Amino acid sequence: MTVQRRGHTPAHLKTPLLFGAAVCCVRVAGALTEQPHILRIVLAGIRRHAQEMRVSVSEIRDLAGISSRAGGGLRIGALAKLAEIAENHQVRESYRVLAEAAAAVGSPQLRNQGTLGGNLYQRPRCSYFRGDFRHLRKGGDTCFTETGENQFHAILGWDRCFIVHPSDTASALTALGARVTIASRKGRRTIPIESFFVPPKVSLAKENVLEPGELLTEVLLDPLPARSRSTYRKVRERGAFDFALAGAAVVMTLSGGKVQTVRIALSGVAPVPWRSVDAEKALAGKPLGAATMSAAAEAAGKDATPIGKNEYMIALVRGVLPALRRREATRALLVYDFRGGETYVRENSYVDATKVDRHPAGHVADRDGLERR
Repeated sequence: MTVQRRGHTPAHLKTPLLFGAAVCCVRVAGALTEQPHILRIVLAGIRRHAQEMRVSVSEIRDLAGISSRAGGGLRIGALAKLAEIAENHQVRESYRVLAEAAAAVGSPQLRNQGTLGGNLYQRPRCSYFRGDFRHLRKGGDTCFTETGENQFHAILGWDRCFIVHPSDTASALTALGARVTIASRKGRRTIPIESFFVPPKVSLAKENVLEPGELLTEVLLDPLPARSRSTYRKVRERGAFDFALAGAAVVMTLSGGKVQTVRIALSGVAPVPWRSVDAEKALAGKPLGAATMSAAAEAAGKDATPIGKNEYMIALVRGVLPALRRREATRALLVYDFRGGETYVRENSYVDATKVDRHPAGHVADRDGLERR
């Protein structure tokens, strides 16, 4: 069968070409590691021919912008740029964890081009998945990670497959309890973001719940309770333009010096943004101090199962949570030095790390933070 290729750039979400009845296959690529803002739609043809329509969604106004919601909270379009999110006053004031996570993505160039939807859509971090290997997720019967190069693979939540979800914003949104809206020609549905991602134990063929013809259109954030605080900390191998080796997004509410509610989502260590329920239980109802944060850190790594060369990631998880307790209102990032086994702060365009405290555990943290925000 021959394929004829055409292109189209609609201005409205209801464009028939986008969700037409003739669509028999839709592949969404929203991250800069793929093809940004493109839907590849194969329209059924006649006489053994098909038409491949590449539809750019970049001009659809319904998918853009950051706006307040009636009753409080924010609506963030799937095409909102990461830089726009990182610099938005409402996001920085009310949902700091998301602003910090957006600022931690890639480089300034990528943040000015990359979108929130693309960051959530991006494909797993696994050299065998991205390379020319016929492994489990490509119809094979072997996962080469178990006996191969696995220093950047999952230590939590894996099942036959050790991929890592690379998104920083996904963990922040998980900690915030965000919801996402999915549209198709049949209508719209809104689901918790935790239900959007599909772990390997559920399916080796899917990474999210999107069905053919569906598109993520927006992220919805509810108002946080009074006295809520949030932050995101990311550990990476180099000072800029790198994936998380381990990261933590924390959203908590304090009352009377004690943690009233808390949600913790880890990044860089699991096939999906990983809710650390054990760490949350270690903090809930207790004073926010060094002892409780250390207990939460131990709990976060309790169920970790390394597979060879990635055992060091357990120490990173246990180091990143205590570092969150004393965090200044900047987006400083932790960098892991394999040579010396030391975790330290480096400065990039979004970092003000001139004042740091070095802790016995080997990590550094900015002054001020969850404790005094």
